[in-house]
Parts: sequence; C-alpha cells; structure tokens
Amino acid sequence: MSRSDATLMLANVSRRGLLKGLAGGSALLLAARWDMGMASEKAQFGAGAMPGGWVDNPNVFIHIDSEGLVTIVNNRAEMGQGIRTSLVMVAADELGADWNRVRVRQADANQEKYGNQNTDGSRSMRHWYDPMRRAAAAARLMLEQAAANQWDVPVHEVRAQIHKVVHSASGRELGFGELAKAARELDVPGRDALVLKSDGELRFIGKEAGLVNGELNAVPPKAVDGEDIVTGKAIFGADVDLEGTLYAVVARPPVYGARVKSVDDSDALKVSGVKKVLRIEGTGQPAAFKPLGGVAVVASNTWAAMEGRKALKIQWDTGPAGDNANYTSDAYRKSLEKRAQSPGKVIRQSGDVETALKEADKRVSATYYMPHMAQSPMEPPAAVVRVSKGKAEAWAPVQNPRATREGIAGLLKMDLEKVTVHQTLLGGGFGRKSKPDFVTEAASIAKEFQGQPIKLQWSREDDIQHAYFHAVSVDHLEAGLDADGKATSWRHRTLSPSIASLFAPDPKHKGEFELGMGFNTMPFSIPAIRLENPPAPAHVRIGWFRSVYNLPHAWAIQSFAHEMAVAAGKDHRDYVLDLLGPGREVHNLTFGDGWNYGEDPDLYPIDVARMRRVIERATKEAGWGRKTGQGRGMGLAFHHSFLSYTAIVFDVEVSKKGEVTIHRADIAFDCGPQANPERIRSQLEGACVMGIGIALKSEVSFKNGVAQQDNFDSYLIPRMPDAPNVVRVHLIDNPDDAMGGVGEPGLPPVAPALCNAIYAATGKRIRRLPVGDQLSS
Repeated sequence: MSRSDATLMLANVSRRGLLKGLAGGSALLLAARWDMGMASEKAQFGAGAMPGGWVDNPNVFIHIDSEGLVTIVNNRAEMGQGIRTSLVMVAADELGADWNRVRVRQADANQEKYGNQNTDGSRSMRHWYDPMRRAAAAARLMLEQAAANQWDVPVHEVRAQIHKVVHSASGRELGFGELAKAARELDVPGRDALVLKSDGELRFIGKEAGLVNGELNAVPPKAVDGEDIVTGKAIFGADVDLEGTLYAVVARPPVYGARVKSVDDSDALKVSGVKKVLRIEGTGQPAAFKPLGGVAVVASNTWAAMEGRKALKIQWDTGPAGDNANYTSDAYRKSLEKRAQSPGKVIRQSGDVETALKEADKRVSATYYMPHMAQSPMEPPAAVVRVSKGKAEAWAPVQNPRATREGIAGLLKMDLEKVTVHQTLLGGGFGRKSKPDFVTEAASIAKEFQGQPIKLQWSREDDIQHAYFHAVSVDHLEAGLDADGKATSWRHRTLSPSIASLFAPDPKHKGEFELGMGFNTMPFSIPAIRLENPPAPAHVRIGWFRSVYNLPHAWAIQSFAHEMAVAAGKDHRDYVLDLLGPGREVHNLTFGDGWNYGEDPDLYPIDVARMRRVIERATKEAGWGRKTGQGRGMGLAFHHSFLSYTAIVFDVEVSKKGEVTIHRADIAFDCGPQANPERIRSQLEGACVMGIGIALKSEVSFKNGVAQQDNFDSYLIPRMPDAPNVVRVHLIDNPDDAMGGVGEPGLPPVAPALCNAIYAATGKRIRRLPVGDQLSS
C-alpha cells in the first residue's frame, strides 16, 4: 500500500477543531479523500512514515468461523504492556463482538502483510488505533451487507449488535457465524463508506471499571493472556521446545570488540551431553544487531551446555577492541565531568547567556551523573532456530520481527521469503529485545545442524554483561537568578555516548532524536538559554532502554530546577510553574527539534498548559505543602516525552541509617485519548517502581572494558520494600488532543522526584545515581 495513498487515513485536518468535532459527534465518518499533495506531505509523519506503514484490511486482521468464533490478529509484541488485549479490544469493540467469543492470534514477521511490527517508541496504540478500528468497521459493514443481501433489504435497514446483525423492522437476526462465509465473499468497502461507532456506542474503549449511581459500569475485558500466564500455560521464548532440540550457550568476548585468539575445548567436550563446540564470528565495531562472536557449546540440555562453557579455556585478543579495553567507569565519569566545564556543540541558543550569568544576583550550578544500566528483563534472551533445505524458521521473544527476519536472511544468505519468524510472548523487553542479535546468534549455530532445532539460551550473567547498555551521562547546568530569585539565564551541557555508534563510526555527539528527548525541547520561559553537547565517545554497545535519553535529561533538568527553587527561597511547585510561564503551544521547530518522536509537530506541539495541568493535579492530589514531620519530605518532578505529559510527587521518609521509605506516589498523566485506562494505570505503576530502582539501586560499571555486575546480587533492582506503600494514578481526561504514548513517559520524572523528596527530608542533595549508600554517611 503506497504511503501517499490519498484515500487513506482519518483526516486530521485541524488538530483541535476536528478532534473536538469527532469527540462530540454521534458517529465518526471517515473522510472520503484527501488532496493528494496534503496526503503526501503528511506521510512523512506517524504510522505512514514507519517502515511498512499501516494496514487496515479486515481480511488481514479479522477472521470469523462458522461457529461465530472471532479471531483477531495482533501485530505488536506483547511484553507486559497489554497490547495483545488493548489493540484486540479496540477492534472487538468496533466490530461488536462478544468478548467471550474473541480469540487472539499473534502475527508472524511479515511487514508487507501486517504493516510495521516494530514495537518500541510507545507508539503501538497511537499508530494502530485508527487502522484497527477501520478494519473492524469494514468487517462490521460486510456482515451487515451479507445480512441485507440474504434478507433482500437495503443495508441501511440492518444493524450489527453484539455478535449478531438484526433487521428491526421484521425482527429477524443472524449471528456473525451464520454470515461469515457470505461476508468473506464481498469486496472490502472503501474507507469513504465506513462509519465508526460514537463514544456512546462503545462498550470497552476508554471505559474503566467503577460504580455509577451505585452500580458497576461496563467492565473492560480481562487480559487475554492473564490466566495462561499465572497458570504457566503461556508460551514465552524460553518455553519453546521442539522435538529433537539441541541446546546452546555462548562464551562471548568480555570486552566489546575483542575476538577469540585461541580456544582449548578438550575439557568441554568431556562434559556429559556436550555435542559440539564451535566458533561464532563476531562483527567487530559497530556491531549493530549482529552477534558479538565467541565460542558456542551445543549439548543435549542447557545444563550440560553451561557446564561445557565453564570448561572452555579461551584466550581473548583485545587488540581489535582498541580503547574499549581500557574503559573504566570512574575514570570515564571524571573525563566527562572535566569536559562539561568547557563549551560544546551549540544545539540551541537564545539571548546572551554569558552576560546574563555575569550580571546575575545569584548563580546556581550543578553536575549530575547517571550510570550505564542493563534492561535486564525477567526473561533473558532466548531463541529457537531451525535451518533446513534452504529455509529457516525461528521462534523468539522479539520486539522487532522485521529486523529479526532480515538478520537471519542476511546471515544465511537467503531470500527474505525463505525465513519465518514466530513471535512469542516476551517476558519483559524494555528495549533489549528490539535488538535481535540473540536470534541471529542462534541461526549461526543452527546452520551447522541442518534440520535440527537449536535453542540458544542466555543466562542472567550473559544478559547483564553483554547488554545494549543505557548510555552513561553527565549533565552540567548553570543558571543566573535576579534579586527576586527569577531565572534570567540557563546553560546546560549534556554528554552521553550516542546510539548511532552502534550502526556507524562513533559520532561522539548525540543525534537529533536523542537531543529531542527533553533536552532541546526544554520548555522553560527564560530570557537567555544556551544548550550545548560536548563529545562523549562510546566504549560499549549503546542501545535504547525504556525512555532512552529522556532519563538523563529529566534527571538533570528536574533536579536542577529544584536546586534553583531552593536557591531562590521559593516553593518548588510555584517556582517551576513560573519557569514554565503561561499556557501556550510551542512548535518543536522553534526549539530546533525536527524529530518530535516521528510525529507531525502541528498535531503534536509542546503544550505548556497540559504540562502545567499535570503538575497542578499531582501536587493537589498529594496534598502539596502539608506538614510531613522530621526526616520526611515531598518531592516533585515532571516531564514531556513520547507526546504525553507526566508529573509525580513522592512522600518519602529517610531514617537515621539512610533507609528510604516511600509512603506514597501521586502520578498525574495526560496522554490525550485513553483507549484502555486500566492498562495505562498499570504502565504508570510499573514505571514508578522501575524508576525507583534507577534512582536507588541500578548501575553497571566497567573496569578495563569488563562489566563488573553479573546478576541481581550486584546489579540491583527494586524489591518489594522499595515500592511505595501507595501508588495513586490520576488520569487526566483529555479526548480533544491527539493520542500520545504510554509505555515510557511515566519513567523519566521518577528519579528526580524521588531525589527531590530525599532532599526535602534530609537536606542531602543527590547528584549521582544510584543513591546507593550516599544517605548512610
């Protein structure tokens, strides 16, 4: 389907006018046709600009059998965010299906058929809400037309209800199953013929369980995989076992870019169950999504393979790794902190910062540090691959099926059509499983065992020590205040290695999409602003981690804004509202941000009024300003990311021993229209706990290029006592704006809000993450 097809899409002609009109209308009529020039222009944004674009053909996504069982295809990765429920729920609601008669089928990797399948960037619902509703509306109309044909009445006299079509005038009705065969034989109606249901006709979309006039209102469907997950029936990547499977593990280079110099496998081959030991060629630097290389041990079971790996005697050649072999975290942090004291590449500038700083009545400065982190999903990477007769088949928990398919095809020198990738459930992802290196690794072993499935299993140690690490960062900020404490100038230097180093020679500077994650889009209304990006080289595989560069940017900006408020002697909430200035919409290009999460900046400007609203809501709900007592305090932070707005307030107590108790978290969130509020709440609750781990515990450090943490005894993650006693999520009802993301925007403000609360409780300022033992001294 051409991206410039002018007959597609819901016509988002004017951001507010049309959206408000649609929200208030009795039905949503799809625009018949766009002007071709306008459609071509808009295709550079959103779902249409993604590889593979989008598809809304009902015959692709919706199948009804003669018994009335409705099967809806899900083309996005399910990794705990609930998209297999939410997206299918959207289609089922528009179709009019009885949820008890709906089943889900996971799409195999096939971008040409299913459209874009890469699940990252908090875009699944944003990009697929409209296409899935259109597909369901088309299927509903086909069922209605089939009934009208059978009854020989005009189609406008029949209407689909829950799992049936009725003709009110005669009282006749037919079930979906009775109409399915005839409906399948009809042409798919044009988009100009489709009428979406009004809000009042929807049973699931936007609904949340609760009491209305003392009665329980419509209850959204339960998670489609919930029961299977808790009873152990769900199939994750690690659960796939085929007949005749052999099991493999890999000893990988301890330093990024190193290679095998020599290997003695004699003891490994003596381990009972070990079948073969073979080398895997690495790709060097940049590695992209390809294997790091090393030595694979293949055995009749995973335990034997792991024991065989322990018995290997490998000499590594670190020469090809270059400076990576000298990479040590403490020294690297100090080098970045030193570099942050000098000017860097100018990203954004307005006013005369140098003069404003010199003339300021008071100056505030601080440097913040965030370490490397590993995504560490509960299910480490695993994949099963079988190569036979010129074809390859894979089963894997991947976020990016297309990249997986291409990686296997490239390695095996096969046509893409010869590679099948089955996407399993993911036991967590957080960006790690967007990189299918582990599947390609399995394929490189499977090609040596023609016709026999190879199951490659990563251990927790493999996962942490060979991750695509979240970038380490140093941010240095300076501000000038006038006699009243009002900000007159702001200078921010940010230093982090770039994800671009994974795919090309290291640019040593952040790219546009990385800077666009809360750095150059900083919305404060300050007369003089200068944003700079000094160089920072990469020495490990840098990859996206949930919320990506929004994490260090929010950590630094929100912590520093609190320091400014303290220096000014002002209430933190009042001070940041003053920094934001009046409610207004700011075009991203005004800030030099040409990325905007891939979305149309006219449709998605930075809306300061929405940002103010989440701050005001979170602080109101938290009881901001109330007395908390000695050793207890409240902290605030907020952030705009993935086109949504989040603010969080923590109520924290710190004991004399430095132990942190989080009494409560209040999160206010505005993502525009809400398809599944229950899943939104779950995502924000999860982000809150994950962010607490980032703030208090999680760090991967390096010494001479080798990761020093290898399991959860050293790479610390939050445990039950670290979680807030109470988490309250306050969703802001905002159907009039365009839909934003949900999976990631809850995370960035957590660490600064928590550290601001720690300061309020103790007077101790945290500028280096994780907090660790900094409170016990």
